[in-house]
Amino acid sequence: MDLFLSALAIFALRIADVSIGTLRIGFLVRGRPTIAGLLSFLESLVWLAAAAQVLTNLDSPIKFVAYAGGYAAGTVLGVQIERWVAVGDMLMRIVAPVDSPSGAAALREAGYVVTEMNAEGRDGHVRVSFCVLPRRRVNTALRLVQSVNPHAFVTFEGTTPVRLTPFPATRPRK
Repeated sequence: MDLFLSALAIFALRIADVSIGTLRIGFLVRGRPTIAGLLSFLESLVWLAAAAQVLTNLDSPIKFVAYAGGYAAGTVLGVQIERWVAVGDMLMRIVAPVDSPSGAAALREAGYVVTEMNAEGRDGHVRVSFCVLPRRRVNTALRLVQSVNPHAFVTFEGTTPVRLTPFPATRPRK
């Protein structure tokens, strides 16, 4: 029974430390080094507790399996938590023929800030629209664009913030 409880504790600790590590990397990549630093401290403490459990009895294959299984489960759980937390912004890029319905207009009506430019695509003139939006609003914005122009080509990529506020509104000259 002690071996089972010990293996279960190792499994749970590994789930925790790997999940925290996944979140730490997400915060680091998205320009939040302070939060990433705090998470790394917590991650290393939890890892140390799990490793100590395994290293106290190196002849227990059950503990090794619990350690590896916790790592795998922690990876899956960490990714799910990171998606749920959805920290940061994404760049939405919409490419559509110039004469097709404008996803940018629909996004603007919904309160998003969109920049457009004309370009030349494989099949002729296209409109390329760019919109930086919070990750948690990606699905909503995508559904909106697809409802207006289901044939638009839409991509997303993560952003690293350098300037935390959008360009200020132009002020009239005196």
